[in-house]
Amino acid sequence: MAKVEVERDGAVWVLTLNRPEVHNAVDGETADLITGAVEGFAEDREAGVMVVTGAGGNFCSGADLGAAGELIGRPDAARTGPMGFSKLDPGKPTIAAVEGSCYAGGLELAAWCDLRVAGAGARFGCLSRRWGVPYVDGGSQRFPRIVGQGNALYLLITGVRIDAGRAYDMGLVQEVVPAGGALDRALELARGISGYPQASLRADRAAALAAPGTPLPEGLDLEAATSLPTLADPELLEGLRRFAEGDRPEPPTSPGRP
Repeated sequence: MAKVEVERDGAVWVLTLNRPEVHNAVDGETADLITGAVEGFAEDREAGVMVVTGAGGNFCSGADLGAAGELIGRPDAARTGPMGFSKLDPGKPTIAAVEGSCYAGGLELAAWCDLRVAGAGARFGCLSRRWGVPYVDGGSQRFPRIVGQGNALYLLITGVRIDAGRAYDMGLVQEVVPAGGALDRALELARGISGYPQASLRADRAAALAAPGTPLPEGLDLEAATSLPTLADPELLEGLRRFAEGDRPEPPTSPGRP
């Protein structure tokens, strides 16, 4: 079996880390496969959303510290980040479906995704703090953007382990579902997202990702430059036609606070 499995479900790609014997820790080969999957998803014009998950009841325990030299020594590490994803943006939505362990570089992978759905038994933390391993796959930059500086420093400095409920309270995860249900819920969301008109969705995503640290006037200019051109998108015109005819599909429903 490959260390990374990729399946296609219509317009949804599912990337599964497949090293369950080490809680899906990432070695050099796995990192290369992650890069290939992300770039393949980006290039697939029919693909709308990627769901990232892990085999064997765990998401990812981070870098395989027994193979840390492989990650830093990867020829592609400077372009993609040591674990193969942190400097890549496929330009389309990504969802992490988290069960079990989501630690260290695995937490960085979850934070790389746009949304995070967690099973009730998921656990999160910067546990590699115990061995002095730095965060070089985006953690020091993405954690503060997602949970705020105080919570990011709390995670990064203490190395504390938190449960799914605390992660939800921090804003680290957007939904908590019954244990074992994260992938099904992520796929449900992904199928809904991939059914929307895509040009405006991707433009809004890009503008929102660029917002942190951007002064509001510049951000508004960026929003206009990114999103206004999508007003001519044929999918939008078709959507307005359906609206005028009374088409009112139900939006997704959030499970609410766990």
